Amino acid sequence: MTEKLWAGKRLGLPEQGTGSLAKVPRRVFGLCIDWGISLLISAGLFAGDNLATLVAFGLMQWLMVATLGASFGHMVCRMRVLRLGHPYVGFRAAFLRVSMILLIIPAIVWDNDNRGLHDKLAGTALVLR
Repeated sequence: MTEKLWAGKRLGLPEQGTGSLAKVPRRVFGLCIDWGISLLISAGLFAGDNLATLVAFGLMQWLMVATLGASFGHMVCRMRVLRLGHPYVGFRAAFLRVSMILLIIPAIVWDNDNRGLHDKLAGTALVLR
């Protein structure tokens, strides 16, 4: 008899429900929400400057994930960032995570637990609330 495996089992996360890994469609929708907010900030304050959009996105992700454990997009999609083995994400792990997201490549390289390289490096996982 083979043992049932699922993404997140090796991390001690449940198969489904609260605390389970968020699936790709939900993650992408949350990302679109956050990027849209960044575009609005950039358009309203910096005439739509691309660098301003990137900085707004990075700052929003870093500060919100470090302090609240979730960005606006995460909250709307009922997700949160979990730092494995710790009660909160913190500024260092959140900064490492968003730095890797901004490089793009680490965010599209996945492991067997469906975590991007940015989450692996930061010791985090995006889970359902």
